[in-house]
Amino acid sequence: MTVGKVAIGGDNPIRVQSMLTSDTRDTEACVAEALGLVEAGCEIVRITAQTRVFAANLEHIKSGLLAAGCDAPLVADIHFKPDAAMEAARWVEKVRINPGNFVDKKKFEVREYSDDQYAEELQRIEEAFVPLVKLCQERNVAMRIGTNHGSLSDRIMNRYGDTPRGMVESALEFARIAREHDFHNFLFSMKASNPKVMIEAYRLLIAALEDEGPDWNYPLHLGVTEAGDGEDGRIKSAIGIGSLLSDGAGDTIRVSLTEDSIYEIPVAHALVDAVEHEAARPPLPAIGDAACCDPFSFRRRASARLTVHGYALGGTETVRVFTTQSKWDALAHKLSSLGEYQPEIVIERSGVLPVDPLNDETVAQVNAMTEPVLVTLPDCYEHPVIASYRLLAARLEERHSILLKDTCFPSHDPEKPFLDTLLTAATNIGSLLCDGIGDAVIIQGEHGPGQSLRLAYNILQAAGTRIFKTDYVACPSCGRTLFNLQTTTQKIRAATGHLKGVRIAVMGCIVNGPGEMADADFGYVGGAPGKINLYVGKTPVQFNIPEDEAVERLVGLIREHGKWVEAGAGK
Repeated sequence: MTVGKVAIGGDNPIRVQSMLTSDTRDTEACVAEALGLVEAGCEIVRITAQTRVFAANLEHIKSGLLAAGCDAPLVADIHFKPDAAMEAARWVEKVRINPGNFVDKKKFEVREYSDDQYAEELQRIEEAFVPLVKLCQERNVAMRIGTNHGSLSDRIMNRYGDTPRGMVESALEFARIAREHDFHNFLFSMKASNPKVMIEAYRLLIAALEDEGPDWNYPLHLGVTEAGDGEDGRIKSAIGIGSLLSDGAGDTIRVSLTEDSIYEIPVAHALVDAVEHEAARPPLPAIGDAACCDPFSFRRRASARLTVHGYALGGTETVRVFTTQSKWDALAHKLSSLGEYQPEIVIERSGVLPVDPLNDETVAQVNAMTEPVLVTLPDCYEHPVIASYRLLAARLEERHSILLKDTCFPSHDPEKPFLDTLLTAATNIGSLLCDGIGDAVIIQGEHGPGQSLRLAYNILQAAGTRIFKTDYVACPSCGRTLFNLQTTTQKIRAATGHLKGVRIAVMGCIVNGPGEMADADFGYVGGAPGKINLYVGKTPVQFNIPEDEAVERLVGLIREHGKWVEAGAGK
């Protein structure tokens, strides 16, 4: 497909995009921000268009960019307002629509749809959607059919549930309408804040497109929505985006961080580089072993329980964190100050067996052992990490536990950029954890003892494998945001960051709020300028709270539901 001058899919490179945070009505601010993003390496710029009035100003933003010598394509981000999409399509190169709210209004109604009633709903969607399809055809405007886990329609929820399958079906409804009118310049996205949900949705979509036929091979836009900020946001993005890119899926990406958009660009480029570097390793030869896991549903690999140096692992035990003897020695004097980031098992004293999954004799010897053992890939193993561990899991009997390495080439370079290590580790280990593979992990790509441990634990947290701290679902800033997401998120972190295992959603507006908060314990959502709504799960419970009182009220809500502990309690 093409978006203005930018071709997406096929043999084209992975395209990097981001989104403006400025008010769409402020032409000067939008032009300046867009120019900064493009200079930083952003190839496609997205701008929210809440209403037709906002969308109309895209004409002036586009003119301002062209006057500045910038022809980067613009994407209008549409939720709820078909008339805003029609206006936006007059001025931009691409329109993003959300199937969950383009026509449907979220009411959380529980009802049964007969086939006839369902068909009537689809007819209503077609009547609203076809005018946009025709306008995009006339103006050669591209389209993203972008499903969000957090905003599935009541119709989809009642028939398919709040599931990856529902996300896929929601997008296909709109794609079929577009194809009926011979419109094909579109791509798909399947975004979620939970990397497992996001990965499964994209895999199901790819399978569904293959079932439809070879002419359904549309490009894919990848992203983990509401990834958050800082190290956690980068890790969660790498797990979701990196794992799919590693499998050869994805044509354009956005790393969604609760930070100024310009900081997303270097992370996105570094992530693409990290995946391509790993893909350049010698590929594994094809062999006839069974698949290591079901790609469409999560099940942890059923290894047997082992005890290593007093720590239980495997089976239903938590995933353990290994380190090297040299790193243990470097940290031994300050273990009490490391908090949750504790080294648990020293690899050199663990008895772990290095196994080459291509070595038939070694694999047979391990499988012939009476007792289950812990295995891993050998250091200096030259093949891609993800594919190699999948092959190891497929060839070994499930009773044997697996230690995951982020890389088989330990780093001895204290100057190695930490971002590169983080993205590679999160992609490789996070992808395997989301496949259900792995009973222990070790970070070898980071030279620093403390940083390597922190990275290991944060990957386990982001993959939902081992929860040891507060988890935040925080959306990226955009023009819809009704409060300062960055400062507010930091205030909430400061007040609640000690609540181990509590999940808090911080949403700038209602677009993805209720659905994404279904996985959260509590939600803090912009309801109007300066006003906050608080949620328990996906249920709103307090409305129109003045922003300067909202964090304190959130703490009170957490107390009310028995999830509050005082900082330092139990230490």
